[in-house]
Amino acid sequence: MSALISLHDVCKSFGGIVVADHISIDIQRGEILGLIGPNGAGKTSLFNLISGVYPADSGSISVSGQSLDGLNLYERARLGVARTWQHMRLFASMSVLENLLVAPRDYPGEKISNIIFKSKQTAAANHAVRERAMGILKRMQLESIAHSNVNDITFGQQKLVGLARALMNDGECLLLDEPMAGVEGNAYETMKSIVREEAASGRAVCVVEHNVSFIKDLCNSAVFMANGKILERGSVDSLLASKTLADLYFGA
Repeated sequence: MSALISLHDVCKSFGGIVVADHISIDIQRGEILGLIGPNGAGKTSLFNLISGVYPADSGSISVSGQSLDGLNLYERARLGVARTWQHMRLFASMSVLENLLVAPRDYPGEKISNIIFKSKQTAAANHAVRERAMGILKRMQLESIAHSNVNDITFGQQKLVGLARALMNDGECLLLDEPMAGVEGNAYETMKSIVREEAASGRAVCVVEHNVSFIKDLCNSAVFMANGKILERGSVDSLLASKTLADLYFGA
């Protein structure tokens, strides 16, 4: 079975700092892969390479068999590469709902020509997008705050909004960058449930996370990174038992 997300021999450096050192990873449809390792290991840099924040120096990246090489961030997003961010990057001047409405891959209202010459079709499409956004908020128990400004909701709710915005991109690649940082209680359980559901729907999910319990609860397998390299890949339990991981990650 071919991988949904595939990285082959990907390298990236900034001057003398190597953030990706001949990285090769395959992630299958329906898989939840965890990326773990110390700060500076290159985990977020890997997401930046997949999503197009910056280009790889060498190697290849593909999603659903289609090469992403040479494509920028928005082009990759339109091909179905969705992600969250460590610091969320929500639009502070917008409501919760408005933050979701900017995220679909195909939004007819973006084109002035559609508004002028296809007003009925565009209005119907915009209504459908709005209904889908409200449906996602309902799944996350955020429906009641849809019209609240994102600055007026709790940190845990903001994290869920970041995930909800990523889900508005209905592509098959979902990258979650520290989704649990600062999240607890109901938001924690909701986050786990949604991630499981998205993988079960056929997405390939990759999670960067320092919360080892979250990784252990959710991930089929995990990759341990340090200094831009993949040192080990296997089951979460096998990595947690690894002396290499203990020495580098937990400071044993």
